[in-house]
Amino acid sequence: MDKTFNLNDIVIMKKPHACGENKWQIIRLGVDIKIKCLNCNREVMIDRLEFTRKLKKVIGGANEEKSS
Repeated sequence: MDKTFNLNDIVIMKKPHACGENKWQIIRLGVDIKIKCLNCNREVMIDRLEFTRKLKKVIGGANEEKSS
């Protein structure tokens, strides 16, 4: 599976957030990755290695999903 991701991409994680949503938006890239839950807007900072391990699928950019 292709696990390339960019800023503002929407991703699906393996486990859902406590609010029940498993779709997140990437809002910061670097050594650590900051993601925002699309349901409750909670932000979580996670290191890149752990993020790639927990990543299930990359949907695409936020602009691509809204235009579809």
